[in-house]
Amino acid sequence: MAKDLHSELRTKEAWNASIAFSVVILLLFAFAFDPSSDQIREFGSGLLWMTYAFAGALVLNRSFARELQNDCLDALIASPVSSPALFVGKALANFAMLFAVELFSLPVFGLFYNTWPPRFAPLFLVMVLGTWALTIIGTLFSALTVNLRLRELMLPTLVYPMMIPVLIAAMTVTTNILAGTAMGFGVRFLVAFDIIFTTLAVVFVDTVLVG
Repeated sequence: MAKDLHSELRTKEAWNASIAFSVVILLLFAFAFDPSSDQIREFGSGLLWMTYAFAGALVLNRSFARELQNDCLDALIASPVSSPALFVGKALANFAMLFAVELFSLPVFGLFYNTWPPRFAPLFLVMVLGTWALTIIGTLFSALTVNLRLRELMLPTLVYPMMIPVLIAAMTVTTNILAGTAMGFGVRFLVAFDIIFTTLAVVFVDTVLVG
């Protein structure tokens, strides 16, 4: 985790790309819709999470790809570090970078769309749960597609169908939060999804990396 964060802070490749993408998407849609209309509260959460999902692909794509130079990935696999520990470190680094992008994009969303959540604590909780779900899936498939020539194309193709339940739950809960109503069943779904898929990823990551 520390190695990946240090490398990203030095190069800022994924950070700059994902931040620029998020701001541009939010800005373009701000001109397409009236920020003062009631529709903003209806589709605003969907636009926000779709922005997070697409920006996340830019972060997750670099997760294992940066290890291909000089056969660094083979060295990591051959090191005494266990595959689950290597995977969790990668996932935590990706989570930190993606969550930082989300925290940067959230005030931009509130400014452009004149939509501020009445309760920040529930929204923060949903962002943590949803971001970890996106990260754990994306990191696992990033390891699975790292040796493919078209990994930039294959990763979104494989990841986004798996993200659909997470995005639907996160969008629903975020909409309720922006409307000031109860969060509903979506939070429990996100918690269950995080636990189940984190366990499955840790169990099968050795097969994914080593084969």
